[in-house]
Amino acid sequence: MSEILIVGGGLSGAALAAALLERSRPGSAVRIIEPRPELGRGLAYSSPLPGHLLNAEAYRFSLQPDDPDHFLRWLARHVAAGSWPEAPADLRNAYVPRAIMGLYAQQVLAQAAARAAERGAIVEHVQRDAVDLSLPEQGRALLTLADGQVLAGDAVVLATGLFPAVPALQDDARPDLPRRILQDPWDPAAIAALPKDGAVAMVGSGLSMVDAVVSLEQTGHRGPIHVISRHGQMAHPRRAAPAGPDALKDETAESLVRLLRKVRRLCWVELVKGGDWQSIVDPIRPHIARLWSEASDEVRGRFVRHLRPWWESHHHRSPPESGALVASLRAAGRLSVRAAAIHVVRQAVDGRVAIELRERHASEPAVLHVDGLINSSGIEYDWTRIRRALPRNLLRRGHVRPGPIGLGIDADAGGAVIGCSGKPSDRLFALGPPLRGLWWESTAVPDIVAQARALADRLAGTVAWI
Repeated sequence: MSEILIVGGGLSGAALAAALLERSRPGSAVRIIEPRPELGRGLAYSSPLPGHLLNAEAYRFSLQPDDPDHFLRWLARHVAAGSWPEAPADLRNAYVPRAIMGLYAQQVLAQAAARAAERGAIVEHVQRDAVDLSLPEQGRALLTLADGQVLAGDAVVLATGLFPAVPALQDDARPDLPRRILQDPWDPAAIAALPKDGAVAMVGSGLSMVDAVVSLEQTGHRGPIHVISRHGQMAHPRRAAPAGPDALKDETAESLVRLLRKVRRLCWVELVKGGDWQSIVDPIRPHIARLWSEASDEVRGRFVRHLRPWWESHHHRSPPESGALVASLRAAGRLSVRAAAIHVVRQAVDGRVAIELRERHASEPAVLHVDGLINSSGIEYDWTRIRRALPRNLLRRGHVRPGPIGLGIDADAGGAVIGCSGKPSDRLFALGPPLRGLWWESTAVPDIVAQARALADRLAGTVAWI
């Protein structure tokens, strides 16, 4: 009996499990280790708020790469059943609530499991946290769970998904620090508990911040919002711009400056013509993985240090509705953006949160007093900074090592993890966000689905799955 253990039951884990089950044989087993009660959601698709939307049109989100309209047909049935009363007439270009996408992923996995069961294969949801991994020289991999149980598998896949960044806003050893610091921008109950007329600060200005603003608005918040970001770059709203020229089709990664100048020149030309710069940015996307993999670590490092904030704000754009909300709050004076770095967070005499920050080009620090502070700084890709037992133990044991320029973990092009030995493992694999360092863009649904299919094919041969 062949068994594959998938650590993480979000979209990455569900997509891989479905692909494996499609290739299963009698006696095969897929075990998904996921502490959440539902599979397919993970961090990205667990929010119940209808205002937390996918950040691209529905037609881009099929989990069946050979059937690009699979999600659209499922969505049409979902709407016909009355399950999304607010759905627009044009479903193809709709921005769907992320909770609906999570339900779709669940049902895709459930259907694959039902078909596999007819062939005698099984899938099991192990609702626990994985905390450690042993890879003996001979035999199966041994995965230790938080309750002490040990699972054995022919292969283990790290589909751990997204780890929220946790800046040093609060130190557990400092009980004097305020309790009004929210480390989870997707916790609607905690956000709803903030004073409705109170001032709220947010650390980070990307899509996590947009979600937190939506949460505040939908829970009835009426006070001022202060967005604090080192560069002050806000996520642009997505627009339906027609595709422009394929700017990087024949380019190489030798000169970052040349690539930047070419893209900027084409954007300006488009603007002069009365067009939209987004028509130039979108066609770049398919070339990012190739260019990133071709680039030297020096070029990659320069990109992260100098261009990452601009790439994130221009490429990872917000849904139009969410972007319109942020714009309206700025226009009304309720939301302000500060390009600043936080130095100290402390509890003020009146019990509020006192934030000492230094704004760009300012000679003296400023102090901002708010009633709540929300960590909306996004995702942590540096595994050495993640405060979870499994990443720490994997690094400590040498089973994984940091990926290029410290992003994610190292692996070969097919997802086989490379640890301190320098050789690709034949029992430990990864897909999705952990491979950020290899491909840069490794979080979008098309990226994850493609990786899941390729890895399922590889695992099928590696563990005699079919």
